[in-house]
Amino acid sequence: MDVSHLLDDLNEPQREAVTADDKHVLVLAGAGSGKTRVLVHRIAWLIQVHHVSPMGLLAVTFTNKAAGEMRNRVARLLNLRPDGLWIGTFHGICHRILRMHAAEVGLPETFQILDSDDQYRLVRRVIREMELDEGEFPARQVQGFINHHKDEGRRPENIETFDHGFQASQVAIYRNYQDYCERSGLVDFAELMLRALELLRDHDARRAHYRDRFGHILIDEFQDTNTLQYALVRLLAGPDNRLFVVGDDDQSIYGWRGARVENVAHFSRDFDPDIVRLEQNYRSTATILEAANRVIDHNDQRMGKNLWTEGERGEPIRIFAAYNAEEEADFVVARIRDWIEQGG
Repeated sequence: MDVSHLLDDLNEPQREAVTADDKHVLVLAGAGSGKTRVLVHRIAWLIQVHHVSPMGLLAVTFTNKAAGEMRNRVARLLNLRPDGLWIGTFHGICHRILRMHAAEVGLPETFQILDSDDQYRLVRRVIREMELDEGEFPARQVQGFINHHKDEGRRPENIETFDHGFQASQVAIYRNYQDYCERSGLVDFAELMLRALELLRDHDARRAHYRDRFGHILIDEFQDTNTLQYALVRLLAGPDNRLFVVGDDDQSIYGWRGARVENVAHFSRDFDPDIVRLEQNYRSTATILEAANRVIDHNDQRMGKNLWTEGERGEPIRIFAAYNAEEEADFVVARIRDWIEQGG
C-alpha cells in the first residue's frame, strides 16, 4: 500500500510523531509548527496503515470550528468520509455521552443546555429568591464561583467553608442553583463535563465500554485543559488505550478560566509517553522567534524547545509606547494605511 501521501509534506519530527509506535505520545508543538497537520495525519495513519476503525478513534479539540476543519482534512487526506469517527470539544463529547446515558446520571432524556447567558439569569434569580444583596453577591461573580468549582470537580457539599459568612452564602447559592437545575432538567456547560466524569467514575460498565471503544484518544491544545478535563482523560485511558497528546507549555493563555498548563508535565509523569518536539516554525520571521525564545526561556519548569525557521530574517522589532488605548489604536490604523499605500 502506498502511504507516501501521508508523509510527503511533513518534516522529520512531524513524521516521527505521525508514525510513532503503539505507545502514548506527547507532541510538544511550538507556535506555528504544524500541529493540526500532525493530528490529521496521525488519524489518517492509524486508519490507513494500522487499520484502526474510525469508530475506535476519539479526537478532542477546543473549538467546534477546529473539529469541523479536522474532520474535513481527514476526509480529504483519505479520500473518504471517516464515518463513526468522534471529533469534538470536551463539552460536545460529554454532551453526546450524556444523551445516551441520561437516566444513569439522574437526568431526563430531554434535558436542556443552559448557555452562559441563561445560566447568569438563573443565578441572579436564585440570589433574589434567597433575598441576598446583589451588590454583595453579583450574579456574574457567583456564576464564576459555581463554574470554577465544577471545573475542579467539586459539588457544594465538597467545598470547605471556614465561616458562616460570604463563602458559605456562595455555596448556598450554588446548592440552590443546582437544585433548581435538577428539578427543571437543566444542564450548564461545566455540568456536562462533571456529570460525564461522574458517569465514567461511578459506573464500571460504562467506563469499560468507552475504554473498549476508543482504543486511540487524540487531544489538541492540552495546555488548555483544566482539572476536570484531565480527570476525564485519565478515566478514559485504561491499560490498553493509547493517548496522543499535542500541547505547548509555552502557550497557555487560559489560566484565568481554569486551564492548567501543568497538565502537560502531569501527563508526562503519569503516562511516561514518547516525547516529540516540533520546533520548526512556519509562521514567523527569525527575528520574532529569537525574541520569543529569549523571553519564554525565563519561564519556570519548561519542558524545553527552541523555535526556528528557514524563512527570512524579517524586519527588526520596534516598540511603540502609547499613552493610552486611543493613541495605540490611532498608531495601528496609521501603520495599516502606510502599508496599503506602499502596496503591502
